[in-house]
Amino acid sequence: MKKRYIVLILIVTLGFLTFLDRVALASLATYIKADLSLDKKQWGWVMGLFILAYALFQIPLGNLGDRRGHRPIIAIMVVWWSIFTFLTGLATGYYSLLVISFLFGMGESGVYPCISGVIARWFPSTQRARAQGFVWAASRLGGGMAAVLLIGLAETAGWRVVFYILSTLGIFWTIAWFTFYRNSPSEKKGISEAELAETKENTAGRPMKVPWRQIIKARQFWLILSMYWFYVWGSTFYFSWLHTFLAEGRGFSSNQVRIAAALPFFLGALSNSLGGILSDRLSNKHGLKFGRRAIGVSCLFLASLFFLFSGLTDSRLLTGLYLALGFGIMDMMLPSAWAVCLDVGHRNAGAISGAMNMAGNLGGFMCSIMVGYVASSAGFNAPLFIIAAMLLVSSMLFSQINPEKSIVNA
Repeated sequence: MKKRYIVLILIVTLGFLTFLDRVALASLATYIKADLSLDKKQWGWVMGLFILAYALFQIPLGNLGDRRGHRPIIAIMVVWWSIFTFLTGLATGYYSLLVISFLFGMGESGVYPCISGVIARWFPSTQRARAQGFVWAASRLGGGMAAVLLIGLAETAGWRVVFYILSTLGIFWTIAWFTFYRNSPSEKKGISEAELAETKENTAGRPMKVPWRQIIKARQFWLILSMYWFYVWGSTFYFSWLHTFLAEGRGFSSNQVRIAAALPFFLGALSNSLGGILSDRLSNKHGLKFGRRAIGVSCLFLASLFFLFSGLTDSRLLTGLYLALGFGIMDMMLPSAWAVCLDVGHRNAGAISGAMNMAGNLGGFMCSIMVGYVASSAGFNAPLFIIAAMLLVSSMLFSQINPEKSIVNA
């Protein structure tokens, strides 16, 4: 087996763990809110501060991974968030949960920019969207399993025990990562000459200072950030509010929530894998410009429609179906969006994808707060219409991005 496939297994597992831990908060919202006496507005701030920290530290940690190497930086981040996963179980009230949630988000913030940097160094360009697709698919499986497994565990052992168990998984992963991974293929003992030749273009030279002055002058950079800012309004609803919406907005029972909240993530796992493969195939056949855009524009547009449909129906069955399809289709574009950062950023892919994810999660922070306040005053349907509009704008912005035009020197 090629060494990069073992690297892929490690980062795919990491993708699973990040969302298992992250979606645990949303999955157990009913229990946490009841135990700590939190209302919708307060819960919006708890989830919002996680997202805010997740956004603010994207660039510095993505940049740090590019400059210092992803082996130590990723290891430190996973240990950090594992500590605050454990501390989540010790929260005593609203304000302690706010602090823990912010620091929890800080720990997870640089993971995906650094994963992009790992892919940029270990995988040839024709396999990058596919690798991104597998990582994002695993993250969705983690989100789905959070609903399936953790709700039942919380009912039997208590929600605090769930976070104690989750924290140990990150520590075990860190040991495996630090044992196997090296910052470039050329540093890995036992790698074949053939595999080195396949990735030679990715690993030439040492990490360089990120040319931010050049990057921020590029129109494409701001298009990418804007596209993702609007998109993350959609994904934030699923990560932070889906379980609460199903229970309180549509009257789903606990067992129904497990199924309805897990289904979008399982569809997302499938669509991420398919989206990455399809994006690479279309790009190889018709060029990067067509391949990345075709997936991004169409998927965001269709997701916008499904959010609209979800807000227009009171049927539980149709609500669950529309929301599952909306997330599945929306997620199909993720590998293309992250591959664009590799296409235009090259060796600075970690910093650029970090900037994109930072911008997106600033939008997610606003979405989390918005849902809490709008749902309290106008009901749970109103936020869905706002999110539908945001996704439509994101689709239009994606149509203007050209992945064939580098924004930094390769």
